[in-house]
Amino acid sequence: MTATLNLWKRKLGELPESLWQRTELQVLILADNELTHLSSRIGQLRRLHTLDLGHNKLASIPDELTELPLTEYLYLHDNQLKELPRSLGRLTELRYLNVGENQFTGLPESIGALTGLVELRAQHNDLAALPDTIGRLPVLRELWLRGNALTYLPESAAALTELRHLDLRENALKELPEPLAGLPLLRHLDLRSNHLRKLPDWLTELPSLEKLDLRWNNIEPQPRLLDLLEQRGCVVLT
Repeated sequence: MTATLNLWKRKLGELPESLWQRTELQVLILADNELTHLSSRIGQLRRLHTLDLGHNKLASIPDELTELPLTEYLYLHDNQLKELPRSLGRLTELRYLNVGENQFTGLPESIGALTGLVELRAQHNDLAALPDTIGRLPVLRELWLRGNALTYLPESAAALTELRHLDLRENALKELPEPLAGLPLLRHLDLRSNHLRKLPDWLTELPSLEKLDLRWNNIEPQPRLLDLLEQRGCVVLT
């Protein structure tokens, strides 16, 4: 049986010191507790594989958190974080990371060491760019980047060959990022509310594309290209 402690929405304000003695815990839910500080003693919970700190008021994360054996979920969304610790790269077996709804202007280069990551959510931050190391995530399937300030994707994104879902809605893209051209498994591509004017011909060569959302852009009419996509079964929304 998984040792779980669920303290969701208890309005704790701060965590009791007795919590750090619960070294048997594997799942710890601390979401929605108005927390402003996380003790470095979090590192004592050496069996945790899932940690939920979402919907709090945290402005920083101690390095000791990255010493935990997190293999499943780490939720840090809806806080007041401006940066992640460089030591984040220690979490090499983590599968799901949600850092959305914070105040990041960038992600650490060490994120490329999270080689077990299947899903990364960084929506609604202030990201102007992604680190080049983003391409080192060999099993990443979903990347959620809605509501940032991205104008391009790094060339290394071409190495995300397991990517199925890419959400780039509400960014500042003026053209479709070239690194996407070779992604063999990309199924859903959301480009709503960018600054796109024209689409590249290579869109029709994405072999697995099932849904392309182009709404709320100012794209010049390209009926031939869109017809080709629809003829092979891709749903195109304009």
